[in-house]
Amino acid sequence: MGQWHMVMAGDRETRRDVAWATAREYAHAAAEPGPPVRVALGRAAGLVLAEDLVASTPLPAFDTSAMDGFAVAGAGPWVIVGSARPGRSWAAGRLEDGQAVEISTGAVVPPGARAVLPVESAVPGDGEVAGPELPSGKHIRYAGEDASPGSLLAPAGTRARPALLGLAASCGYDELLVRRTPTVRGIVTGDELVHDGRPGPGRVRDALGPLLPSLVAELGGRLDGLVHVPDRPDTVLGKAVEAAGDAEVVVVTGSTSVGTTDGLRRLLSECDARWIVDGVACRPGHPQLLARPRGGPYVVGLPGNPFAALTAAYTLLGPLLAGLSRRPLGRLPQAPLITPVAAASDRTRIVPVVWDGPGVRPVGGDRPAFLNGAVLGDALAAIPPGVEPGRPVPLVLLRD
Repeated sequence: MGQWHMVMAGDRETRRDVAWATAREYAHAAAEPGPPVRVALGRAAGLVLAEDLVASTPLPAFDTSAMDGFAVAGAGPWVIVGSARPGRSWAAGRLEDGQAVEISTGAVVPPGARAVLPVESAVPGDGEVAGPELPSGKHIRYAGEDASPGSLLAPAGTRARPALLGLAASCGYDELLVRRTPTVRGIVTGDELVHDGRPGPGRVRDALGPLLPSLVAELGGRLDGLVHVPDRPDTVLGKAVEAAGDAEVVVVTGSTSVGTTDGLRRLLSECDARWIVDGVACRPGHPQLLARPRGGPYVVGLPGNPFAALTAAYTLLGPLLAGLSRRPLGRLPQAPLITPVAAASDRTRIVPVVWDGPGVRPVGGDRPAFLNGAVLGDALAAIPPGVEPGRPVPLVLLRD
């Protein structure tokens, strides 16, 4: 692994079998984002703000009608003296008491108007209109009542979803300063894997190759290449990791345990790798890891069993990608378990759950190699060691 040097074990001993919640914090804190870039508003969808979005103008920018009807001054009935439409104001000056201007929603309210009489409440006459007495300001949206210039609309770290893009446009933004989507390379290991059709005796269909692209995208990254390598010889994995060095993150599935065919830890031990997490005290997903060789990308090791790999990705990969985009880690939602689940005494147990009234209940299908529970579940419940029955537990949401 040419540019990577021999091991300096550093803090590996202190990062073994890390508590599940702590592992997420370590992964997020270890991220070193690259410089932000400025992109056109139309290309910012899904990216993360690198600076606060602030109002550059008052919102609304002018006094505007919230209804179709009549802008009125003083008490009625009112003589109709003109009309106002969006983009075409009534330009005759100030409304005097007893006058009205026919107005459309979104049009500029003339100076002197006290309220807008909705069209459905108006009683038309010969050149005039009557209607009920209205409180001052009724159906008028005043300039700056939503936001004043310079006020914070969305903090840095917010993902640019449709509403944010529309809000930025309404403020006059043409570009946004954002973080690039972190690039990820995937390496799937295993001599036993087949990649199409039904597996024969002693073989297993690869589930992680098809799973990774959408999982990486869901967690905030972009999968830029996926390769499959055998378990032996170790040099094949080493070359694959080194070849992926232009990505920010390399995800290796399988090869993360300590068996004779599991070479990732040995590979990293031959490099001057900074160990961020070396095993997490959870089940499933214990033999996961996060390290960074000097001169190389972050390396996330996921177990080879599909459900275990999924839980590990939410534990380490998701927080790492959030950190690389400067998104906050945030607090996980919590809910009590309606049905008790046996909690381990020394590690977090992760099970798929569905909402059931004010709490959640397990759906089963949580064995390390079986993804059915994750398909049916609304969330993954992370049940801490020794949690008391009925106490709220953290949830990693699987559905928006």
